[in-house]
Amino acid sequence: MHVIADELPGSTSLAAGAMWGPYLVEPKDKVDRWSRHSLEVFRSLAGESTPGVRLTSGIEASRTAESPPDWATTLPGFRPADPAELPAGFSSGYRFTAPLIDMPMYLDYLQRRLREAGGTTEQRRLSSFADAGPASAMVNCTGLGAGALICDPGLRPIRGQHVIVANPGLTDFFSEDTGLSPDLLCIYPHGDTVVLGGTAIDGKGSLEADEKAATGIVARCTEVEPRLADAEILDHRVGARPTRDAVRVEVSRQPDGTPLVHNYGHGGAGVTLSWGCAFEVQQLVVGL
Repeated sequence: MHVIADELPGSTSLAAGAMWGPYLVEPKDKVDRWSRHSLEVFRSLAGESTPGVRLTSGIEASRTAESPPDWATTLPGFRPADPAELPAGFSSGYRFTAPLIDMPMYLDYLQRRLREAGGTTEQRRLSSFADAGPASAMVNCTGLGAGALICDPGLRPIRGQHVIVANPGLTDFFSEDTGLSPDLLCIYPHGDTVVLGGTAIDGKGSLEADEKAATGIVARCTEVEPRLADAEILDHRVGARPTRDAVRVEVSRQPDGTPLVHNYGHGGAGVTLSWGCAFEVQQLVVGL
């Protein structure tokens, strides 16, 4: 296997939260299947102490009386949160245990795993798939780049931003069900650091850090968890979620007949769908 990428690793992947859980993605039936497959793989990786992968307990809460999504009710430790566990202003919530991924560590692990399996990487930008050179089959995992490479007008960015701070002693995650709001609230502890989020700005693809957005993120998270008030800010991470009406996993053909397996448009659920979609891509390639 030979991987050609403009960025190694990609800035959007590095910026991911990244907790398992379907978000901003369709179609539901396939997403459910892909998500379950990924969940089992992440559980296995966590059990093997894979760098950056662990199972973490925490709470997702709502300021209204929202029912939990179907996927949450199947997770270990799922239960309604006690009122005493909820921050002020929240009326409902639920606790569960799910995979939480430290993306810089995990992406480094994946690159090592590829090399150890005999795979190679090459960092360069393609203007067309023909530029990749001859191959028995190609897999299109280009995210937002697919918009130009294959002229997909249905692909659009949803800008996300996180603030990385020194961990003041947090072990459990916290996230708010914010619905369709562009202002998200999540607190994801990763050992010495905490990922604070976030934003979901539809149609915006800029990767420059927004100081005003960062201030809002820290303020929202500090209101929920006061221990973050004096936490040192270490970094800002910005990515553009590659979003379309439905994730595309299917086969087409290049003009020269080379099979091209598409795997893009994962929106805000790239980590959640990763292993499930990869398995389907493998099946498609084997069946060519």
